[in-house]
Amino acid sequence: MKPVSISLLTICGIDELPTHQTRSVSHVLSVLDPERPDPDAFAAYAPHERTILRFHDIIDELPGQMAPMVAHVEEVLAFGEGLKNTVDARKDGHLLVHCHMGVSRSTAAMLTLMAQTQPDANEDELFATLRAMRPIAWPNSRMIAFADNLLGRDGKLTAALNRHYRYQLEHDDHFEEWMTSLGRAREVAFGRAA
Repeated sequence: MKPVSISLLTICGIDELPTHQTRSVSHVLSVLDPERPDPDAFAAYAPHERTILRFHDIIDELPGQMAPMVAHVEEVLAFGEGLKNTVDARKDGHLLVHCHMGVSRSTAAMLTLMAQTQPDANEDELFATLRAMRPIAWPNSRMIAFADNLLGRDGKLTAALNRHYRYQLEHDDHFEEWMTSLGRAREVAFGRAA
């Protein structure tokens, strides 16, 4: 399977970027806080195509912060469309998607790209693939809700996300405390109710 029209997929956080400098990364999707400087690590990467999105990892509108908006998810989908349209121009490729920790925004973006390029794929299987790729995945629910709507998944992506949250809560006791401390208790509740 070659999801997102590329042969190798990686999700990571900023601190992990230096470990991928020699891995022939061809495409990067960076999701950064608006005030965060651009990571220095990319100066050591081979030439690559890069798209940068800037918003905070929150699920509710908060004063002084930029929540993910539908336009941001549309940009993720435009990035995916670009990958699909250029597949014939490359033999293979390595897509790296990162955010601050490689837990929420980047995993939501990667899941969105996977759902875009595999429109007939079962949503729970997409999340299982995501977990295999990034075991600490806790995708931003706001981003997934936008993707669900934009991709015409009729709530199936959001329902599968809630089952993914349940899986994560059942397999790692730290998620509940961690996400609650980050103001994401509503997502924990979604997982408990799934």
